[in-house]
Amino acid sequence: QVQLVESGGGLVQAGGSLRLSCAASGRTFSYYHMGWFRQAPGKEREFVAAISWSGDNTYYADSVKGRFTISRDNAKVTVDLQTNSLKPEDTAVYYCAGANFPANRIETADRVGYWGKGTLVNVSS
Repeated sequence: QVQLVESGGGLVQAGGSLRLSCAASGRTFSYYHMGWFRQAPGKEREFVAAISWSGDNTYYADSVKGRFTISRDNAKVTVDLQTNSLKPEDTAVYYCAGANFPANRIETADRVGYWGKGTLVNVSS
């Protein structure tokens, strides 16, 4: 079965960095857009970043532009999110996501066909 497994979360001081990783199994996702969403306590799940199947196009929420970088390695079937200059507002469970159909962008949750179980990022002040 298809699985997305996130790792790399943890407790970090404001201004610090974490590198989140998503490993896929069951399929390659080579022609699927992939990305990251996050959900803070008491908040709705929101889009963070996405990347096209080729890795040539990336998309970011305004709140993380200039601080986060998404990348993918189709051979390894992994999608990473480098998070820099972290703020307490970034505290959330971060979820890896795969598109429901090839070439579909996933800036909205309705385009997501596969979800990971999440990894917690806790940014202290």
